Amino acid sequence: MGCDVAALRAEVKAAQIRLQENYERTGDAEALLAERSRQVDSVLERLWASFDFPATLALAAVGGYGRGELYPASDIDLLILLPKEANGALQEKLERLIGSFWDIGLEIGHSVRTIQDCLNEAENDITVQTALLEARLLTGNAKLFATFQKRLRGHLDPLVFCEAKQIEQQERHLRFNETPYSLEPNCKDSPGGLRDFQVIFWIAKAAGYGSTWEELHKNGIITLEGMTQARECQEYLSHLRIRLHLMIGRREDRLLFDYQSNLAAKYGFVSNEAKRASEQLMQVYYRNAKTVSLLNTILLQNMASALTPENEQTPQPLDDNFQMVGNLLDVRDEALFEKSPAAIFDSFLVMQETHELSGMTTRTLRALWRAREQITPEFRADPENRAMFLKLLQSDRGIIHEFRRMNQLDILGAYLPNFGRIVGQMQHDLFHVYTVDQHILQVLRNIRRFTMSEFAHEYPLCSRIVSELDRPWLLYIAALFHDIAKGRGGDHSELGTADALEFCQNHRLTVEDTELVVWLVRNHLVMSQVAQKEDLSDPDVIANFVKLVGDIRHLQALYLLTHADIRGTSPKVWNHWKGKLLADLYYLTLHHLNLGDAPAAHGVIADRQAEAMRLLRFFALSDTVHERLWKQLDTVYFLRHSAEEIAWHTRSLHYRIYNNQPVVRARPYQEGDGLQVMVYTQDQPDLFARIVGFFARAGYSIVDAKIHTTAHGYALDSFVVLDVENRDNDREMVAYIEHELEQRLVQQMPIDVPSAGRLSRQVKHFPIKPEVDIRGDEKGSNFILSLIAADRPGLLYTVANTLAEHGANLHTAKITTLGERAEDVFLISGGDLRDTGKRIRLETELMERLKIG
Repeated sequence: MGCDVAALRAEVKAAQIRLQENYERTGDAEALLAERSRQVDSVLERLWASFDFPATLALAAVGGYGRGELYPASDIDLLILLPKEANGALQEKLERLIGSFWDIGLEIGHSVRTIQDCLNEAENDITVQTALLEARLLTGNAKLFATFQKRLRGHLDPLVFCEAKQIEQQERHLRFNETPYSLEPNCKDSPGGLRDFQVIFWIAKAAGYGSTWEELHKNGIITLEGMTQARECQEYLSHLRIRLHLMIGRREDRLLFDYQSNLAAKYGFVSNEAKRASEQLMQVYYRNAKTVSLLNTILLQNMASALTPENEQTPQPLDDNFQMVGNLLDVRDEALFEKSPAAIFDSFLVMQETHELSGMTTRTLRALWRAREQITPEFRADPENRAMFLKLLQSDRGIIHEFRRMNQLDILGAYLPNFGRIVGQMQHDLFHVYTVDQHILQVLRNIRRFTMSEFAHEYPLCSRIVSELDRPWLLYIAALFHDIAKGRGGDHSELGTADALEFCQNHRLTVEDTELVVWLVRNHLVMSQVAQKEDLSDPDVIANFVKLVGDIRHLQALYLLTHADIRGTSPKVWNHWKGKLLADLYYLTLHHLNLGDAPAAHGVIADRQAEAMRLLRFFALSDTVHERLWKQLDTVYFLRHSAEEIAWHTRSLHYRIYNNQPVVRARPYQEGDGLQVMVYTQDQPDLFARIVGFFARAGYSIVDAKIHTTAHGYALDSFVVLDVENRDNDREMVAYIEHELEQRLVQQMPIDVPSAGRLSRQVKHFPIKPEVDIRGDEKGSNFILSLIAADRPGLLYTVANTLAEHGANLHTAKITTLGERAEDVFLISGGDLRDTGKRIRLETELMERLKIG
C-alpha cells in the first residue's frame, strides 16, 4: 500500500479543526456539512487508489454521507460494490482497507455487496433501501454503479416505499412516546427532529418530486409560506446538532440536561428571574419541533395523495361547512374559520363523530393553524363555544387524538390561555420527562385508556373503577388543570384550583361537579404522598385520609387521577410497587368507608355478576355454582361479556372447568340474526386461525369475537357468526358446528383455508385503504394490533394466518364490523414483536394482504 496512513490521519484531524474554526467564524451550517463531506471524499478516494483494486469495483457513499451532509461526528456510511462475489485474495485486500478506515480516524459503517445482494437486502429492510437510495459514487467503476442505480430504481415502488417509511416513522415516534416535548429530546430522531425532514425528502426522492425545498414547491408539495418555515426550522436544527457535536467532541444527538446550559450560552441566552437560559433555549427548540411535526404531517399527506390519485374521490358533504375527501375532513371553504370562528371546535367534533375520518386535509390543517388568531376573549366568552368545548370532552371516541391536534395547532392554548403559557415549559425535577403541556396530555390519555375495554388488561382495577364512576369526563377537566399553574411561583395546586373553579363556573357545571373537579385539582398530589411517604398501617394515617376523601366518588376519582398522573410523568416512574401502595391505600380507605374489603358492589361488573346469578337460578342451580369458573376469570372478561353470556358460559362449563376435551356450544344469537358460538379448550397453537378457518369454510362470516384466556390456561372464546350464503337453517347448523368444530380441535386437523368469496359492489367501487398499527402496551409484554380494512370473506382468516406465520400469540380480540368496514383490535404477544424491524415487516405484510385486488 502506497498511502501514508499517519499522514492521512493527521490530515483528517487538521481538517476537523479547520472546519470548526470556519464555522465559528461564519456560522454557515450548510457550508460545514458540505465541506466535511468533500474532505472525506478526498481522503477516501486516495486511500482506495492506494490499494490498486480491480477496475470492476466501485466505492459509494450512502445515507447522510451520500446526500453530501456530514455532521462533525456523524458516521460515514460506505458501500463497496462488487460485480460478483469476492475471491479469497480480494476479500483479504478489502479487510485491510476496512482496517485502514479506522487507522486514519474515521468512524466508518460499511457493507460489501454485489448488486443482487443490495437488491435482496433492500427488499427485506426498508432502512437499507433508504440508505442505498441516497448512494453517490466516490470512485471506481461508474458503469457498475449506474447499473446498480438503475436496478434499484426498477425495484422501487414509490407508494409501497412511502407507506413503509410512514410506518417506520410511527415506530420511531413511539420510541419517543410520540412527543417532541420530552425534557431531553433527541434533536435528530425525536418527533419534530431532523429525521422528520429527512423522511420527507426520502419519499420525495423515491417519488421523483425532488430533493430540495424549491423542487418540492415547484411540484406542488409545499407552499411558499411552508417552504420559508421549513428552511428556518431545518437551519435551526442543523445549527443545534452541529454545536452539540462540536461541544462534546463525539456523536451525541440528545439534548441532555448536562449540555443545555452550555448550548444556551453559545446561543447567547442569559438566565433571568423568570427563566433559566437553558429553559429559553428549549422553548425555542420546542417551537421549532412543533412546526416540524406539523410540516411533516402536511407534506407526507400531500405526497401520499399525489401518489394515489385514484383516491381523489368526489367529496362527500358532511354538513354545510365540511366534507369528506377519501377518509379526511375537508373544509368546503378555506376561509370558513375567518367567517365563522365557532366552526373551529365544530371541526374537531366532526372528527370525533364521523367514524370514517382518520385525519384532516392539508388545507383544513392550514386553515385551523391560521384560525388560532380568531380565538379572542369574545370567542372564549361565547356560551355556544363553551358548550362545544365540553362536548369535545364528553365524546365516546377521539378525545386524545383531537386534543393533541388542538394543541399542535395552538387552538387549545388559545382557548385556555393559562394552558398556552405552559406549552413547551420544562419541569426541572427528577421524574418528569415531558414539558408541562405534554405531561397533561399524557395524563388525559391515561385516563381515557381506563375507559376503553381493549386496555382493561393493563390496569384492571382502574378499568373497573372508572366503569363505576358517574360522568368520568370530569376527570379530563381535572387533568387539564392539575398542573396548569406550574411555573407561576407559589403552590401550583392552589393556583390551579382557582383556574379550575373559573372554568367550571364559566362552563356552567353543576355545583356538585364543580366541587369534585376543584377538589381534585387542589388534592391531586395527596394520595401519592400518603401512599408513598406515610405508614399505611397507622390507623390515624388512614383516618385522616378518609376524612379528606369523604365518600366513594371522591376516592375513586382521586385514585384514577393519581394513577394516571404518576404514569404520565415518565415511562420509568411507574412500577409495581407504587401501584401496590396506591391500591393498598385505596382498599384500606374503601374499608373504612364501610364498603368492606371488596370493590364497590354497585358497579357495572357487580351488576352483571348479580344479573348472571339471577339467570342461573332459573335453571335450579345453586348460589355457589359459579365460584370455580369465576375464580379463573378476570376484570377483562366481565367487562366484555353481558350478564346473559356470563350465565350461558357458567351453565355450560361449571362442571367441567378442567375438561381435557374441547367444549363447543352453539345457539341462535339472542340479539339478532346468526349464531353465537362458545369454544372452551386448553389453549393451543394457532387456535384462533383454526376456528376462523373452520367458520370461513362452513360459509359463515364472523361479525363479533371475544377471545379470552383464563387464569388456568384455557381459551374461552365466543363468536357471533352470520351465514353468508343465506341458507336460513341456523338451528339445523347448531349441531353441525358443535360436532365438527369439536372434532377438528380434538384431532388437531390442519387449518381450513377458506376460498375467496365475492366482494361487495361498495367495496369494489369505494375501496377502504387498510390501516395497520402495532404498538406495545404500557407494561411492554404485550402488543396491541389495530387494523381498519374493507370487510370481505376470509378477512379474519388472513389476519389470523399472518399472525400465526409470525409466531404471534393471540390473547384477546375485539372484532367490529361497521357496514363494509372492519375495525379490529387484537392483544398479541410473542414471535418477533419485540424486534422493531420485524414488527414493521409484520405491519407491512398485513397491509399488503388486506389490500383489495
